[in-house]
Amino acid sequence: MLFRTKSAAVYGIDAHIIDVEVDVAAQLSEKPLFTTVGLPDAAVRESRERVRAALRNAGYDVPNTTITVNLAPADIKKEGSGFDLPMAAGILGAYGGLNKQTLDDVVMVGELSLDGSIRGVRGTLSTAVAARAAKIKRLFVPVENAREAAVVDGIEIYPVKTLMDVVHLINTGNGIEPVKVDSQAVLNEAQHFNVDFKDVRGQQTAKRALEVACAGGHNILMIGPPGSGKTMLAKRIPTIMPPLTFEEALETTKIHSVAGVLDSRAGLVGVRPFRSPHHSVSDAGLIGGGAVPRPGEVSLAHHGVLFLDELPEFPRNVLEVMRQPLEDGTVTISRAAMSLTFPARFMLAAAMNPCPCGYFNDRTRECKCSQPMIQRYVAKISGPLLDRIDIHIDVPAVNYKELRSGQAPEGSTQIRERVLHAREIQLNRFAKERIYANAQMSSRQIRTYCELSSEGEHMLERAMSQRGLSARAHDRILKVARTIADLDAAAQIESRHIAEAIQYRALDRTFWA
Repeated sequence: MLFRTKSAAVYGIDAHIIDVEVDVAAQLSEKPLFTTVGLPDAAVRESRERVRAALRNAGYDVPNTTITVNLAPADIKKEGSGFDLPMAAGILGAYGGLNKQTLDDVVMVGELSLDGSIRGVRGTLSTAVAARAAKIKRLFVPVENAREAAVVDGIEIYPVKTLMDVVHLINTGNGIEPVKVDSQAVLNEAQHFNVDFKDVRGQQTAKRALEVACAGGHNILMIGPPGSGKTMLAKRIPTIMPPLTFEEALETTKIHSVAGVLDSRAGLVGVRPFRSPHHSVSDAGLIGGGAVPRPGEVSLAHHGVLFLDELPEFPRNVLEVMRQPLEDGTVTISRAAMSLTFPARFMLAAAMNPCPCGYFNDRTRECKCSQPMIQRYVAKISGPLLDRIDIHIDVPAVNYKELRSGQAPEGSTQIRERVLHAREIQLNRFAKERIYANAQMSSRQIRTYCELSSEGEHMLERAMSQRGLSARAHDRILKVARTIADLDAAAQIESRHIAEAIQYRALDRTFWA
């Protein structure tokens, strides 16, 4: 007898609906045979042992017949353990254990334990989106994945704990109510932070630079001695960035769900991600990879912040692979059998010491590094990568008076208000362009939107000639100056905006030569 159910295969961050066809031979055989076809991976092929044991321990006696399971379409690779549940349901239906002839109106995913209980799987949110697109109204998912899937409107999500729950739900329609989640309320509840800029004493120049970076979407590099607060500042960047929209939250959650790092209690990533990989990370860990490619750190930081501490300590080849996501906002991973593209639009925040010992130009500690040592240290960061970082800012050590000052520092809420106002100006400016922030402007757009006053023109010309700045530095200064002018709500870039932008080019100064 033939019985059909439906499941889903996650491919990249998207899911594809899969028909699970189960055929059971009419006659008994001496040895039970269970064959899975349709391009399954090892985890799917192993499911036959889990499914048989789960059915037996749930109280169902599976006769010694030949069982053939086809996962269609056969040209899409099936991987993972999420096909256990639809295969078990298909076998029960083929043996007459269900009241229906087919289950074409239900998509189900879940891994079976040997006792018949159902475990969570990756990519449930993507499965819910695919089911809604296929106009399938019901989705059976493990309990721990229910909140994640329920943020998708227009589909009924049924949380199931055991195989018997699924059988009763199919046969009687009773016992389990669909999960309801107010996705906007979930997003609003998640908009809170455990850190704030008011915790940071001193470092007013660095705080201002981070405000400018967030307002214009600029990448930033902080340079300072150990203990000056670079990591502390970086961790507070998400607190002043614009809040996630629901569409951004949904896309970010899909990535985290596929990667298996989503908090099942939250169901939705409500704040901008902050990823801080160690400098020992491999290029596959940073960009993504594997036999079946998984998202890397740059994709997990999508719509958020990727913080690289001790930037020169990262291997050169690892830093070089970031050039594509920094330029395009996507990562393409090619394998012999497939090529996947993951989104990776993030703000890069990096930190480094000014020299190997960390105390070059420090007022309290003596630097023991020679000039060639400093040059070799800074040269570990390639020119093409530095070209994609608009702001280089010095972060000196905080002195005692600033640490013990009784004046309360400005909090993240006030800074974020200014950032949001500047972002709104940019959204209106680029309404007819395919960009949303000043950092994304091309050379043509820089000439169009970065109009200088006469004083600003003279100041930029003087800085270019006296400091020997390159054409790339010229464009970076104009982008940052445009953002500073937006924070001042100024239509034209003035000399004070140019002067501040020039101060954010620490690596262009002569003492690095």
